[in-house]
Amino acid sequence: MKKKKRDVSNGHSSINMNSVINVTPLSGVVFRTAVLRRHLRRLRHHVFPLVSAVSGCLLLLLAAFSLLAPSPVLHHHDHLSLLRHYHSSDDNGVVEARSNSDETATFRVPESGGSSGRDLWSTRKSDMFHGCSNAADNFATADVKTHSNRYLLIATSGGLNQQRTGITDAVVAAYILNATLVVPKLDQKSFWKDSSNFDEIFDVDWFISSLSKDVEIIKQLPTKGGKPMSPYTMRVPRKCNAKCYQNRLVPVLNKKHAVQLTKFDYRLSNKLDSNLQKLRCRANYHALKFTDLINEMGKKLLDRMRMKSKHFIALHLRFEPDMLAFSGCDFGGGEKERKELGKIRKRWKTLHASNPDKVRRHGRCPLTPEEVGLMLRALGFGSDIHLYVASGEVYGGEETLAPLKKLFPNFHSKETIASKEELTPFSSFSSRMAALDFIVCDESDVFITNNNGNMARMLAGRRRYFGHKPTIRPNAKKLSPLFMNRNNMTWEEFASKLRTSQIGFMGEPNEIKPGRGEFHENPAACICRASSTRSNEVPIPQNESYDSQNIHKEDDMKKDSGYVTDEQITEDEQDWSEIDYTEMNMNRSQGKVLPSVRVSDPGLLLKPDEPELEEFFSD
Repeated sequence: MKKKKRDVSNGHSSINMNSVINVTPLSGVVFRTAVLRRHLRRLRHHVFPLVSAVSGCLLLLLAAFSLLAPSPVLHHHDHLSLLRHYHSSDDNGVVEARSNSDETATFRVPESGGSSGRDLWSTRKSDMFHGCSNAADNFATADVKTHSNRYLLIATSGGLNQQRTGITDAVVAAYILNATLVVPKLDQKSFWKDSSNFDEIFDVDWFISSLSKDVEIIKQLPTKGGKPMSPYTMRVPRKCNAKCYQNRLVPVLNKKHAVQLTKFDYRLSNKLDSNLQKLRCRANYHALKFTDLINEMGKKLLDRMRMKSKHFIALHLRFEPDMLAFSGCDFGGGEKERKELGKIRKRWKTLHASNPDKVRRHGRCPLTPEEVGLMLRALGFGSDIHLYVASGEVYGGEETLAPLKKLFPNFHSKETIASKEELTPFSSFSSRMAALDFIVCDESDVFITNNNGNMARMLAGRRRYFGHKPTIRPNAKKLSPLFMNRNNMTWEEFASKLRTSQIGFMGEPNEIKPGRGEFHENPAACICRASSTRSNEVPIPQNESYDSQNIHKEDDMKKDSGYVTDEQITEDEQDWSEIDYTEMNMNRSQGKVLPSVRVSDPGLLLKPDEPELEEFFSD
């Protein structure tokens, strides 16, 4: 029995040993797994909370930044590229401008002009006013007052319209000095490089005859002792008034008999006797007539625009590289633009360093083609309108013009409506080409400009004088922030604000207070208010002699209820346009030291030919 139990015990032992031998590898795996679990458990307890804490801090920082960061604003450098790269039209004819990062339309420009609540092609109360520049009965005539031994010559400066101001003012200067005026010499050496003479642009015989009762005008200086007279050359200060001319030039004329005034632009004060102002208007609006060759081609261009549409808009677009460089503005071209325009700007060593933001805030930057298009659309002009564009070389070329052409596809210029052969007699002469544009812009139903330069001013005054035709000048000081932030508002809000900003800048009667601004832009002394019995009187016809017209009494322009705005006087005008010889004399009388000039010594009157900033960029 014992042996059996022992065998049984041995049997059990052998079984247990086998079990141990078979289980041992599995137990090791289980053991190692258990150890790994313990390590992971420890890791989870210590590391994971740390990661969670760091992640939470990062999320809090991101949330704080998102709350504190300003909302995105459309900066001006996006103006040229916004519609250029993100223009599209939906089925309803709505043009959308999209931002680079957001595919949701934020500024939807309609194709139609909508309802602006006003007649787009006329100005209110225009029939109540008319041009009036006839000489008064007591205005001395040339045959009575002209001294036989006094001759005045002038050398104009700048482009066509800047020269036009000089020619007009020279007529008045000659009258003040009781001198005979020699037909003005045009600028042939400045930027424009136009070799044209006076009689190649203007009808010289008409100029002489139409002013014969006011000023004696001759084509060239007479000879003295068989030799041509040699004029004494000098320069007068800007905005010189009648007393200034008499004090500075009469002693010289009495001694030298012939005087030539150089760089004669804006050398006559805006503040003159009304009779002298009317003479200014007779010279500008009636005596200065283009040659038959220029007039005939201008009429052809005008007729072709009329064949395309009953009404059309003329745009004077100054967006040439030189113009932009001179302005000192930033137009969104980045480093490439800054280098290109900066290089051009260095030509004028007297220009101070540009401050683009300041210049733009003060409203001194010309509107981009896109901004002009948006302004026209906001004022109520739809995409079906025909647009004539008077322009030189546009900076950026077709890429810059693309947004404007998208808004107004009926886009024309003298180069597109006339053949190359037709333009050949004019194309090599900048002033003759400018004269063609002048004619079309003057006769357009609506004239708009992207700047406030010489052509804009001359046409603004002329269009006031001949019936107050709509003339839109951008109120750049108010429009600039509106354009810059347009991406943050609806089209309706933008259009409403723009129309409000443009009140007083649409060419309506009495927008500018009499005596304010450039006289050529606001010839208030030459605009009369019709009496109640003659409210439908036709303004003086262009190019007709003023002698056949009746003389009308001027009313006080301030009594009219038209818009009058002070904002139309730019800082530039306040700097020098409104400061004339009278104010300099006041400064002298108040003890302020100014350089003295002895008029008895003509030699002291000759100023050195010091460089002045050319104003051709605003022509």
